[in-house]
Amino acid sequence: MATIKKPKKLRNFRTKMRFSWKNIIIYVFLLLFTAFLFFGVSQPSGNGFQQSVKTVPLSQLINEVKQGKVSEINVYPNKIDATEKTGTIESYKETSADVYQLFKNAGVSLDRTKVVINDQTDLNNWLNILGTVLPVVLMIAFFYFIFRQARGAQESVFSFGQSKAKLFSKDTPRTTFTDVAGVDEAKQELTEVVDFLKNPGKYKAMGARTPKGVLMVGPSGTGKTLLARATAGEAQVSFFSMAGSEFMEMLVGVGASRVRDLFQTAKKAQPAIIFIDEIDAIGRQRGAGFMGGHDEREQTLNQILVEMDGFTPNEQLVVMAATNRPDVLDPALIRPGRFDRRVILELPDVKGREAILKIHARGKPFDKDVNWERTAKRTVGFSGADLENMLNEAAILAARLGKKAIDMQDLEEAATKVKLGPEKRRLQSDLDRKMTAYHEAGHALVSWFLPNMDPIHRISIVSRGMSLGHTMMEPTDRIHETKTHLIEEISVMLGGRAAENLVFNEMTTGASDDISKATEVARTMVVEYGMSDLGPINLDQEGRMPYEQTQISPAMASKIDDQVKKITDDAYKLSVDILKKLRGKLDILAEELLKKETIEAEDFEKLIGPKKPALATAHAG
Repeated sequence: MATIKKPKKLRNFRTKMRFSWKNIIIYVFLLLFTAFLFFGVSQPSGNGFQQSVKTVPLSQLINEVKQGKVSEINVYPNKIDATEKTGTIESYKETSADVYQLFKNAGVSLDRTKVVINDQTDLNNWLNILGTVLPVVLMIAFFYFIFRQARGAQESVFSFGQSKAKLFSKDTPRTTFTDVAGVDEAKQELTEVVDFLKNPGKYKAMGARTPKGVLMVGPSGTGKTLLARATAGEAQVSFFSMAGSEFMEMLVGVGASRVRDLFQTAKKAQPAIIFIDEIDAIGRQRGAGFMGGHDEREQTLNQILVEMDGFTPNEQLVVMAATNRPDVLDPALIRPGRFDRRVILELPDVKGREAILKIHARGKPFDKDVNWERTAKRTVGFSGADLENMLNEAAILAARLGKKAIDMQDLEEAATKVKLGPEKRRLQSDLDRKMTAYHEAGHALVSWFLPNMDPIHRISIVSRGMSLGHTMMEPTDRIHETKTHLIEEISVMLGGRAAENLVFNEMTTGASDDISKATEVARTMVVEYGMSDLGPINLDQEGRMPYEQTQISPAMASKIDDQVKKITDDAYKLSVDILKKLRGKLDILAEELLKKETIEAEDFEKLIGPKKPALATAHAG
């Protein structure tokens, strides 16, 4: 039997009506009460509501009856209606007066007139009751509504101090260490915390206590929150999660109250883990502002310090926190005895990226030609969140193109989109396209010529994000940066400006971002790495508060600027010299870019030749 579905709009209307009967009843009562108070209740006549009703004195009505003009009279408590051939007349009398006695006293007989007595005693009684009771009922309902709202507001005020932490109990679908990859050292550190929670007796016998706190430090997207949930899942304990900003409210003392409520709730559910995300929101160093005082944030921090320091050795309660700004945290918060362990999470290496990709690839169809090792090498600098986003973008792209599975082309496009932004087809003149082609060709050839630079992966003059083109390399994972490599990197950044000046004898705004990045690298070399003629001295002032006195004299600041300019000038001169030597190849590569718009690594090598590091042995820094 077929089921007939009701139209969506009709279903929504009926649902709204079903849930609004309460309001309708209230409105009807108010309407009736208003009508009763202001309009009263009209008395219907015996012949219904007639249009022509004439009001006359009682003596005239009696005279009309006496003359035989009236065929019927309708008697009401305070009114008499008389029906004549020409219409209806009415007259009023006292409520207690007897109609028969009135006509008898006037010497008029009612034998030939039809008399209809309308007894409205019951109706009047009900109206009197309604007029007495209805106002009282409405008043009671009004005050009940007001008191109920006030009670809800009162409860809301007192609930400010309650914790807003999200609870993930043991029965919640668990996240385990198998769902986390690329942070093997961090997992090893947290495995001991899991063992503490699962087997406390083993450590108690050796006189050891459970670590009170674990602080996870690392860049955004490296999996700090995921790792905390995986720790709770492995230990099979309750997990209380709350962001640092959720402790703060407008009312003073609310944050501290929420901290107390959170820890009391967690103690009742122990063994348990409390996770505070972005703890730097409330854990910043005290007394570091312009103004003194004991503000709400400091009260919240003080309460956290008290709660963490007040644990007894037998409590199986671990506080985990995450931040990417450990430098701003209060020393009392991160000392041993509160946060006993610090777990450092870094961007994953090539093996970690490959493992992360395989985890996030679950549930997605992929072609057999997908090479995860090659994709991992292609995504240097990507965090776990970036990799998950890349696979999602690849799936969206494959679905949009109507494919049955995700292939390497989709992964390549997704990786480029995550790093540089979506592809844009901007209207450009021939001169603009030619300048962009020479600009990107300049980057590519300087990188190809210098020995310590990574091989070319792709060159394109297709606009993405804010750039009109891009030159991508196949980066390698480096632990140390050398002075030689950094200078070569600056030279590659300035290769686009050098090509513009060499070919067109002109400068464009397209090199602004390259110049900014080159200057930043050069300044870091001088003030932080000590890679200049100023020697091994740290002159970095980043993170200094405006009210703090600078430690660099004006003379030293001038020397820093001179060293930065010297490094960028030497790197730019190196780029110009290389492009002058390779002017023929520069023209060939630019023309090919104008034809194809995008050149991959294989085509680049066929066009320019394999990389020859020996050509640049003269450049050693």
